[in-house]
Parts: sequence; structure tokens; C-alpha cells
Amino acid sequence: MSDKIFFGTKVLDLSTPAVMGILNLTPDSFYDGGRFPDIDGQLRHVEQMLNDGASIIDAGAISTRPGAGIVDEHEEIHRLIPSVKAIMAQFPECILSVDTYRARVARAAIEHGASMINDIYGGRFGDGMLETVASLKVPYTLMHMKGTPANMQENPVYSDVVAEVAYFFENQLMQCRVKGVVQVILDPGFGFGKTLGQNFELLAHLEDFRTAGAPILVGISRKSMIYCSLNIQASEALNGTTVLHTIALLKGAGILRVHDVKEAIEAIRLVGMLG
Repeated sequence: MSDKIFFGTKVLDLSTPAVMGILNLTPDSFYDGGRFPDIDGQLRHVEQMLNDGASIIDAGAISTRPGAGIVDEHEEIHRLIPSVKAIMAQFPECILSVDTYRARVARAAIEHGASMINDIYGGRFGDGMLETVASLKVPYTLMHMKGTPANMQENPVYSDVVAEVAYFFENQLMQCRVKGVVQVILDPGFGFGKTLGQNFELLAHLEDFRTAGAPILVGISRKSMIYCSLNIQASEALNGTTVLHTIALLKGAGILRVHDVKEAIEAIRLVGMLG
């Protein structure tokens, strides 16, 4: 497995784990929805995340929290593309990922300067995402989700959650190879159609997914597996996030997708001191 991801002329070396900073362009995300309603505020937040050490910014214009409603494609593009253009104009060296599961939105984002697609459906929403990513020649994050954001937390059942997620990755990686998607990152989808116990089981066995030969992205920042376990609010879940980030790093995570970049960078540095 190569430690390097190529974004055109930009290269990200994952021999040291990287941080992906979250930029929510939505009014209803579970933690920070509505905090950045205008482009000036978004640019300030991106600047802060880059200064704090983020290697990638992940911008999303649709909330994927449990029970989230559907936003139509036109509205997603309306929210997303002006921000993509502004970010790339102000930070041309930024590696910008776009969190979308629609092929046409992915193409529009890449054409306006983004350089990576983060797909919660793992190529299974409608037709054309894998073909689009292949034609655009950009890195692709393939996530596992059981169901849809609207129903994914309605009693998700697995006979063996680790084995089933691994099987999903095996099948979808094969589809990626067939379609011509070359650079793939795997995301087990913490909180996406999993109970608290299933989330922790995935984390306990995270290293198992490295056998697929692709980098592992972990998105657990301030999620319910933390705040529900501790009986606190998402706003109080930074310490728990750092604890679980540390475990994920010890088990081979290559990218941490986070709300709090500075703290994630500190976790990476300290874990790196172990050698």
C-alpha cells in the first residue's frame, strides 16, 4: 500500500497520519450546522483549520446526521459551488474534498477546483459516481453505511459488523477497479447504520480493514458513540473525541476527519512519539 495520495500536482504523504477538517455548509448538521452561513465566515474557518494543521478540508452541503431530510441536487449545488470557488481562490494550495454522493455535484465541484470526493454511499447512490470519479482522476473516499441517513439508525442489525463492513469494502473496491477508480480511501462509517456497541467493535478491529490495501479514514469527531456513552452533549465531547482518535491512530488510521483540528494534530504528534 502506498503512503502517498496524489491530487494532481499536490501530494499527501500518509506515513504520518493527516487531519481532514470539516466545513459544514448546512443549517442542520448535528454539531455545527448553521455556524458558517456566509462565505466570509467559511473562509475564516478554513483559514483557521489550515493554520492549525489540517491537510484536507472536507466541505459538505447536505446534512447526513441520523434522520436528516433530503436536499435536492439543485440546492446542494447552490450551497456548495460558490464556497468551493471562494475557497480555491483564497487558498489555491488547499486540498479540498467535497462530501457528496451525487455524480453531477462531484463533477461540478472538481471542475471548480476541488480535488477529492467523499461519498457516504460508497458509490451506491444512483448511477455514475464511480465512472465520474474515474474520469476525473481524483482520490475517492468510499464509506460504509447501512440504509440511508433518514433510516440508518432504526435498529441496524449485523451478524458480524466487522466482517460485513470488510465484505462491503472488498466488493466496492472491486467495483472501483473495474470502473477505473485508482486512489481509494476506506471509511468504516462510524455512526452510519451502527449501534453504539457496533461502533466500538469496528474501532476495536480497525486494523483489520488495512488488509484491503487502502488508507483508512476515521470520522468519529463529537459523534453519538461518544456523547451518548458519556451522557453528555456533542458540545462537551472534545475530550472523548481525542481519546478515540488516539485509539484509532494506534490501530492504523491514516486520516482523521475532525471538527477540532488543533487537538487532532496534537494527538497525532503524541502518538507519533511512540515510534
